[in-house]
Amino acid sequence: MPPAFSPDPAETIILALDRPDAPSALALADAIAGLRWVKVGLELFSAAGPAVVTDLRDRGLRVFLDLKFHDIPATMAGACRSAARLGAELITVHACAGSDALGAAQAAALEGAASVGLAPPTLLAVTVLTSWPPERFAAELAIAEPVSAHVERLAALAVAAGLGGCVCSPLEVAALRAAHPQPFTLVTPGIRPAGSASGDQRRVLTPAQAMAAGASQLVIGRPISAAPDPAVAFQACCAELG
Repeated sequence: MPPAFSPDPAETIILALDRPDAPSALALADAIAGLRWVKVGLELFSAAGPAVVTDLRDRGLRVFLDLKFHDIPATMAGACRSAARLGAELITVHACAGSDALGAAQAAALEGAASVGLAPPTLLAVTVLTSWPPERFAAELAIAEPVSAHVERLAALAVAAGLGGCVCSPLEVAALRAAHPQPFTLVTPGIRPAGSASGDQRRVLTPAQAMAAGASQLVIGRPISAAPDPAVAFQACCAELG
């Protein structure tokens, strides 16, 4: 079940815990009063394993497990079943794995959550990574259609497979929201508050711009985690949305 849309800025912001180990990730989460959602990605999960998800949930935090599963249907199903049993409420899979794999992953995630008495998670299909500039996307992957059209194609594939949402660049949010109304969840990385450096993200918007375009939730990492005072930076992002 997709998380209910909430106007509360603290429910909207997902802090990316892009840290090399569990102690530093947990310390960052503990330092931010009012934090509700955190993202566990490949770096942290590879270092700390499933236990870090449990540790975060024990702190009352909601977890977006962003491992971007992309494999054959049986393997994706097994991974999503295990992720759901951990209590991750948002789980990413690559839409380009195809309809069979997406459908298998969705069914397994529901089964996994039910087996341990948890609410069903929302599977989010990753469309096109926000690090791709359009010209390199076309040249290196030999995909002729524009990024925006490819995103829409992959989102439609996810919808047909029964997934509850997508991860997309904020620049594609408006078109996807027009095609897929709430409660379809649109989670957007590539969020940079006004004045922040874009880093390795290429297709970015500010928090307020992304929400106005139709995003459900925003993933924000370095503008908060690398700030001199992450708690102050988090509150500033909340204030921008309030």
